[in-house]
Order: sequence, then C-alpha cells, then structure tokens
Amino acid sequence: MSTAQETSNKATIWRIHDAIKGGAERISQTIDEIVEPGVLFHAPVPTGATGAQALKQVWPVLLRAFPDLHVTVEDLIEEGDKVVCRNTVTGTHQGEYMGLPPTGKSVTYNEIFICRFVNGRIAEIWGVVDVFSQLKQLGMIPA
Repeated sequence: MSTAQETSNKATIWRIHDAIKGGAERISQTIDEIVEPGVLFHAPVPTGATGAQALKQVWPVLLRAFPDLHVTVEDLIEEGDKVVCRNTVTGTHQGEYMGLPPTGKSVTYNEIFICRFVNGRIAEIWGVVDVFSQLKQLGMIPA
C-alpha cells in the first residue's frame, strides 16, 4: 500500500532525473532542494567531499566527460522510507575522465541507488555503479 509520503518520495527521485537534462547548475540547485546537506553517501566519489557537496561534485565531472549523458530509469521501487532506482546510463566520452583523454567511445552501464528519506528529503544514499564495465568500454581495462 502506497502512502502519500512514499508517492512524494518517488516524485523527488524523478526531480533529480529531470534535472540531469538541465545540466550541472540545475542538478546542483535540485540537490539543494531535495537532499539533506549532511546526507550520508555510500558510493564511490571521485573527490574527498562528503554529504550533498560530494553529490554536487560528481555531476560536473560526468557531464564534462559525457556531455550527452542520459540516465534511463528502468525500475523505481518504493518501500517505507526508501526508494530504489535501477538505471541504465549511456554517453559518449567527449571530455577528460579519470585521467583519460576523450576517446569518442560510447558507453552503457548500469547503476542502482537506494535513497532513504527523512521528512521528504534524501538523508542517506547507497549506490552501486558498474564502473568496471564503464572503464572496460573506454579501454582503461583490457576486455
């Protein structure tokens, strides 16, 4: 049975996905609106930042490397105070990424995020991103 808060939490996840289309600045603004500043972020982050700042720093790196980045939501499942999002990510490597100059290669990889909500805001995130597949497609890891 879905409660009004769960439906609202699911809508919050859609807000971040919609913001991706608007670029890094829109993503950053949306993070400020829907994510607790001290969010606990359990996922690989390419910077030493924590909390919402870590989330904000991920997007410019990704969008510089993959300007045509597209995230397709495959599943969006809600249960209690958590929303699980399974995504397929695609993009073309057109900018520096993890020290690798642009290759022009297209990548497709999967990710799963679990977000825990407190009072309608994301308070904790667990993320599993198939970075191995991403790096293999870019030629950084032998096939």
